[in-house]
Amino acid sequence: QVQLVESGGGLVQAGGSLRLSCAASGRTFSSYVMGWFRQAPGKEREFVAAISRSGGSTSYSDSVKGRFTISRDYAKNTVYLQMNSLKPEDTAVYYCGAESAGSAQTMAVMPMYAMDYWGKGTLVTVSS
Repeated sequence: QVQLVESGGGLVQAGGSLRLSCAASGRTFSSYVMGWFRQAPGKEREFVAAISRSGGSTSYSDSVKGRFTISRDYAKNTVYLQMNSLKPEDTAVYYCGAESAGSAQTMAVMPMYAMDYWGKGTLVTVSS
């Protein structure tokens, strides 16, 4: 069993930055591809970014590429999402996910129900 706890959300003005954290406990952190997803009000949950087990490969949605950076710290069992140049359309609940198979690239296209573990989410609100 893996427990995922997100933190770092909040209210920020457009153009600002936030760093989200996802602390993982339980099974071996390095065994999982880790990802960030988001769900805006009235919309389906969508992929944001993923990082491979080794940390050597990442993938991003087109909407955040060049603005967001995903990373992971094995000593702290934590995955981060650095978000820069935030836009009002980035407003959403951000969820951390962990998956034991596949890759950072396949996480971008896998169905949500296939994720092994989810956190409860953290709210990011970007004001204009």
